[in-house]
Amino acid sequence: MHPMSANPHEKLSARELVLIFAFWTFLAVLSSVNRLLDPRGFGFRMMSPAGPIALEFIGAWIWAALTPPIFRLTSRVKLSRVALLIALGVVVSIAVYSAIDVIRPLLLPPPPRPRPHTPLVRDILGFRFVNEMLYYFAIVAAGYARVYFLRDREQAERSARLQAQLAEARLDALRMQINPHFLFNTLHAVSAMVDRDPAGVRKMIARLSELLRRTIDSRAADEVPLREELALLDRYIEIMEIRFQGRLRTERRIGEETLDALVPHFILQPLVENALEHGQTGVLEIASRRDGDRVVISVRDHGPGVSESPAGVGLGNTRARLEQHYGGTASFALRDAEGGGAIAEIVLPYRTHA
Repeated sequence: MHPMSANPHEKLSARELVLIFAFWTFLAVLSSVNRLLDPRGFGFRMMSPAGPIALEFIGAWIWAALTPPIFRLTSRVKLSRVALLIALGVVVSIAVYSAIDVIRPLLLPPPPRPRPHTPLVRDILGFRFVNEMLYYFAIVAAGYARVYFLRDREQAERSARLQAQLAEARLDALRMQINPHFLFNTLHAVSAMVDRDPAGVRKMIARLSELLRRTIDSRAADEVPLREELALLDRYIEIMEIRFQGRLRTERRIGEETLDALVPHFILQPLVENALEHGQTGVLEIASRRDGDRVVISVRDHGPGVSESPAGVGLGNTRARLEQHYGGTASFALRDAEGGGAIAEIVLPYRTHA
C-alpha cells in the first residue's frame, strides 16, 4: 500500500474525539494543580494564578486539536519513514511553541524587573521547543498504537467471520450428505414394494414428498425445536411403518420440558434409520429428558446390539455435525442397551434460543 494512500483508520469516532479532549483537559488540570501547590510558584501570594492556568489549558487544547490530524498522519505514513516524522515533528513543535510564545504576554502580567526580551528565532535555534517535541512524539506513539490495535482487532474479527463461514460450509456439506443418503434408502424401500403393495407405494411416495418438502423448507435453519424435529420424524416413521406392514411399533417417552429445546435439524432420522436397519422390526423406543443444562435424546432398538450394528454413513454424519456445531459441549454415543438391543444417545446443551 502506498504510504500516503487512504486508510480506513483515518477517521476518528466521536468517542475517540471526546476521549482526546478529556485527556488533554485532564493533563491541564493536573498541571494547574501542581502550579497552585508548588511553593516555588505562586504559593499563597496574592497574585492571581489565572493567567498561567489559562495558558496551561490553551496549550493543552492546542495539542488536543492537533492530535486527530497527527493520528491521521500515523494511519497513512509508515513507521519506517522516521525522517519524515521527525521533520514534521520539528515543524509542528515550532508552530506550537511560537503560538504559545505569542499568547503568553497577553495572559501573564509583566514581571517587576523585566528581563531582556529573547528573540523567538534565538529560542528556536536553542531548541527551547523540546517539550513540544516530546508531546508530538508521544502523540505519534499513541497514534501508531491505535493503528496496530485496530488492525489486530479487524484481523481477529475477519478470522472469526472466516471460521464461522467455514463452519457453516461444513454444516451445509454434512446436510447435503444426509439428504441424498436418506432419499436413496427410502426410494430403495419404495422400489421393493412396487410389485406386492402398489397402494402402499403410492402412500409412501406421498409421505416422502411431504417429508422432502419440509426438509427443503427448513434447510436454512441449523436448529429447530425438538417438537418440530419429532413432527418431521413422524413422516419418516409413517413411511417405514408402511414398509414393515404392521411389524413396527414405536414407543415414545418425551419429556414435556424438552419440546422447546433446540436440536440440529434432521438429526433424529439417521438414528431411527440405523435402528431399523440393524434392529429390524419390533419396538422402536424414542426418548428425551432434561438433565440440568443438557437435553438427552435417545433411540433404542431391540436388535442384536452394537457389536452386530456397525456405524454407517448416517451415524458418522451425525457425530460430525454435532462436533462441528457444538464442539465439545455435545456428544454422541452408540452402545448396547440393558436387556438387549442398541441405544443411540445424543447429549446437547439445553437452549431454547439460537
